Amino acid sequence: MAIASPPPAATLEPEALAARYHRVRSASLALAEPLAPEDQVVQTIPEVSPTKWHLAHVTWFFERFCLLEYAAGYEAVDERYHYLFNSYYYTVGEMYRRPARGLLSRPTVAEIRDFRARVDDAMLKLIARRADDPAFAFLVELGLHHEQQHQELLLTDIKHVFFTNPLGPAYAELPQPPVATSAPLTFIPRPGGLFDIGATGDSFCFDNETPRHQTLVRDHALADRLVTNAEYRDFIEQGGYDDPALWLSDGWALIRSEGWNRPLYWSEDLEQEFTLGGWRPIDPHAPACHVSYYEADAFARWAGARLPTEAEWELAAANQPVTGNLLDSGLLHPAAGEAPARAADGAPLLRQLYGDVWEWTASPYAPYPGFKPLAGSLGEYNGKFMCNQMVVRGGSCVTWAEHVRATYRSFFYPRDRWQFLGFRLAKDA
Repeated sequence: MAIASPPPAATLEPEALAARYHRVRSASLALAEPLAPEDQVVQTIPEVSPTKWHLAHVTWFFERFCLLEYAAGYEAVDERYHYLFNSYYYTVGEMYRRPARGLLSRPTVAEIRDFRARVDDAMLKLIARRADDPAFAFLVELGLHHEQQHQELLLTDIKHVFFTNPLGPAYAELPQPPVATSAPLTFIPRPGGLFDIGATGDSFCFDNETPRHQTLVRDHALADRLVTNAEYRDFIEQGGYDDPALWLSDGWALIRSEGWNRPLYWSEDLEQEFTLGGWRPIDPHAPACHVSYYEADAFARWAGARLPTEAEWELAAANQPVTGNLLDSGLLHPAAGEAPARAADGAPLLRQLYGDVWEWTASPYAPYPGFKPLAGSLGEYNGKFMCNQMVVRGGSCVTWAEHVRATYRSFFYPRDRWQFLGFRLAKDA
């Protein structure tokens, strides 16, 4: 399913910023287009939000933080929406409970699309007048990146909704992935030392990517590719879910209480997996995905390895182009990687750094030294979640290439599996 990617973020003239706004906003509607209205109101677990809620929430963001702050005389489309579609900005008001979003039959999908159209009309007029204001232009850019995050969530959430439906409906007829065979996994040595990581702030980034700072990294080695379905199936068949010695205490308690014995979306016979294109045979050479941090960590112990730290991952990706199986490819599912590649001196190169699956790291999501959140209510965007979550890196098959970069830090709870979450291995030198 091919969808035009928005142009790269940059300092844009009013016409260019308006065009970027239009394209990003239109992409949300294009992603929702294959869905019936009934599909867009379902919430299967607290982590999943209905499609129509995503479409409304990102619109609320522009109305609340751009139009009501910068457009003199603007009146909210419906004041009640500020309660229904706020997500976690308590400094601007209370909000409807996240686990109950699926109970909102009203406003309807049609009413939310009308809400979007009215806000878009006002935003485009405002951009024409205020795009030369750096503070306003940053808010628009932040809102567009926020919308791209929700475009990814729209896809991961509807996948869970369709998986839960006994009919197993498909979101779209997906293209066949390229046929490839994964080569034996190779560990690539990487030197330790004192390195700089984090964003410089020269182009758009989220506040949690800053400040750039020094960090000490030990000599280590990174796997040249992601762990595959075939390798993960070996872990299952050799009793990986039955050996408490492999598991963190919380992970062991979780898999026993939930009855987990395979990745989310795998069939009991370990032969089929549910995709956005419906049920498909598992490709043994494609990256394993929809596994929790606990499962990734247990596999790493079983394999005599560990998960990389986020600093190790970022340093490896820092000089690599953002290419791979991302949303731009239209596959909407992890795919077997390219053949092993070597540098001019014959040394093996890292593969699959971007796309396919978000890669679990061994790093807790915490502030960088000297971190300062954005001022005001937007400081709630990232900083207050810096507890009890783990950092993931690299984007997935439903992340725009334009949206991700080497310094990008996303984060999930260790038990989360509904996202496209996978991993690569690391070792100490």
